[in-house]
Amino acid sequence: MKTIHVPIIIETDEDGVFIVSCPQFKGCHTFGKTIDEALARIKEVIELCMEDSQPESHNTFVGFREVEIIQGA
Repeated sequence: MKTIHVPIIIETDEDGVFIVSCPQFKGCHTFGKTIDEALARIKEVIELCMEDSQPESHNTFVGFREVEIIQGA
């Protein structure tokens, strides 16, 4: 067995639901009412994505950045 680390993104929607995505795999996202529920679910989804894809088809995670947007200009 091998342990790997993959990036995830956690957001909340207008209803307070936690949306979790893994940018390393296309279409790899889920949700939960709590962060713990969402994290448990994304682990399952990532495992399914890993089973269904070829290593060369994975996206390469680069990083996060913020951009500045001026509203009302």
